[in-house]
Order: sequence, then C-alpha cells, then structure tokens
Amino acid sequence: MTTAVSPTPPAPQTPPTQLLPCDQQQIANRLRHCPRLPSLSSISSALRGLLDADQRYTTQVAEIIRRDPSLTARLLRLVNSVYYGFSSPVNSIEEAVFYLGVRQIRQLAMVTPVIEDFQKLAGKSHFPWRDFWQHCIATAIMTREVIGSFQAVENEVDYVAGLVHDVGKIAMAAAFPEHFHEIHRRHAENGQNLLEAEREVLGLDHGELGALYLRSHNLPDVLVETARYHHEPERAGHHCRIVAAVQLANLLVRQAGIGLSGNRAIVTDQDWLEASGWKIIFANHGEQEKAIATASLKRSLERLPSILAGLV
Repeated sequence: MTTAVSPTPPAPQTPPTQLLPCDQQQIANRLRHCPRLPSLSSISSALRGLLDADQRYTTQVAEIIRRDPSLTARLLRLVNSVYYGFSSPVNSIEEAVFYLGVRQIRQLAMVTPVIEDFQKLAGKSHFPWRDFWQHCIATAIMTREVIGSFQAVENEVDYVAGLVHDVGKIAMAAAFPEHFHEIHRRHAENGQNLLEAEREVLGLDHGELGALYLRSHNLPDVLVETARYHHEPERAGHHCRIVAAVQLANLLVRQAGIGLSGNRAIVTDQDWLEASGWKIIFANHGEQEKAIATASLKRSLERLPSILAGLV
C-alpha cells in the first residue's frame, strides 16, 4: 500500500522591502559620501588662462589640448561633424583650433572634465546617461543663447550653470539608487509628475538635492541657486536672470526632444513662452524684440543635434 505524500507547502515569500523617504540627516549622510566634482572648481585653468590672454597662439592652445586625450577626441569629432561640413576631414589639432575659435574651445574645455566627473558620479545605475549628457550640454548651449539675446556675454558662468542644472539627478542616482529607480519607474509607467514622484519617494526633489550637493562642496552660489530653482527661477536670489535663462533653455531642449532629462512630460511652445523665466528675462521687451528672440532661439535649436554629435 502506497502512502500518500502530502504536497510540500510553498515557502513563505518575503514581502518586498518598503522604500521609505529619507529624512534630512540620512540625506546629508549619504551625500557626504558622494565624490565631489573637481572639474567645477578648476576647469582647465591653464587653457582658460591662455584663452583669456591678449594674444592667443594656435600652436600654444593646441599644445595644451594635446595633453588631454579626451579633449582632443572631442575637438576633432566636433570640427568634423555635420555642423561644420568640411569636404575633407580635419586631422590637425592646430587646424581644428583655428576653425573652432576661442569660444568653442573654452566650452569644450569645460564640458569634457565635467561630463567625465558626472559619469563617475552616476556609476552603473540603469539610466540612458548618454542621452542625459546630451540634454545637459544642450541646455548649457541654449542658456548661452538665451543670455546672449538680451546682454553681452562676459564669462562662462551661464554656460556652466546650464551644464550642471540637473546635477541633483546624478547625485540621486549615486547616493539613492533604489529611490532613483522607483521614481523613474513611476514617472515612465504611470505618468506621475517627476518632481512629485521625487518628493514622494525620496522626500525631496532633484533641485533641492542638487543644491545640497553643490553647497556641501562649496561651489559658487550661482550654481547652487541654478540647481535649486531652475524650475522656479522667480524664487532665486542674486542670480535670478541666469536661473531664468536655464529654465528656458531646459524647456526648449526638452521640447525639441534633444537628449533626455529624465522628465518625459511633453513641453509645448506655450509652456516656455508662459514660463516664469520668460517673464523675468523679457518683461521689459517689446513684442518685436520678443519675436526676434524667439526666432533666434528656434534657429539655435535646429543646429544643436549636429553640434552635439561632435561632443557626446
């Protein structure tokens, strides 16, 4: 007689760990262990000094660039991109420096170390980072275009502000990878507002986190304010107009679908034309001036993809 064997009951399943928002102390502790971005405090100082000198010799600039393989590669990719459209490839650094000019070289000198620092900080978290770097660089370029539409550009602070405006997302991926993943899952699958998802899941949004991160490493106030208020520049202090320019640049780049900020919400013309940043910058401009600025920004947007192909 065969004895019936009772089926083995299934092993009890361990309930998934509940992901709780972090308090201020937890956030501060984790940010403390995030590596700093050394490039932001010393961006290619030798090259900047040479470019700022009264006389700029192509051979001297080329010699400094030649010491940095990553910068060299970006320089040659950019000058040989569709944007410049040369019939034969440019292989000489001196020739590339001649064609690109001081402004482009200075921006390349900033982009290269910052993006490399960003990549190290982001680590191996699952996210389309190459698209994200494109978004950051495109926002930097468009911030410069917005600023240039109403005043002469004197230095590169606006460009750097645009470049690092979303640093809070990178810090979040580095210090809170599980929260970061859950936030972007909710945003992508459920269409939840990204900022709301960040506050709900982590306890603060990427703007607040970015400002905390930059302030903890003693970065300039203009960068801290930009990270914190680039979605609401009317709340910024001394650097309100730069933050407003970054807001507009961010919206324009997102509308054009250049790169990916992580925020998949659709942006329309109405969104950026009615944004607080537009009102801050163009409040005292006439309708004709606004129309000229709008057309100029649209033209700059059209050129961006071919420029970025040489940078990222």
